[in-house]
Amino acid sequence: MQRVAVEPTLSQVKQYLQAQGLDVTDLNQQATNADVYVISGQDKDVLGMQDTTTKASVINAAGLSAEEVYQALNNLNQL
Repeated sequence: MQRVAVEPTLSQVKQYLQAQGLDVTDLNQQATNADVYVISGQDKDVLGMQDTTTKASVINAAGLSAEEVYQALNNLNQL
């Protein structure tokens, strides 16, 4: 199962993804082991490290509903 780290400002998205049975955690400086990061798009440097590289996917949830974020996660799994 994918581990999804969600920015704290996206509490509705986090709750929706948890209700769908996903392994969801808060996105913070310790959330370095997630497979997917969901960000609000308000802060480009959300982890506090501008030069961070990751093999994880990043979903920018700006303008998306919780359902649309969930669909984006499902689309990543189909690749």
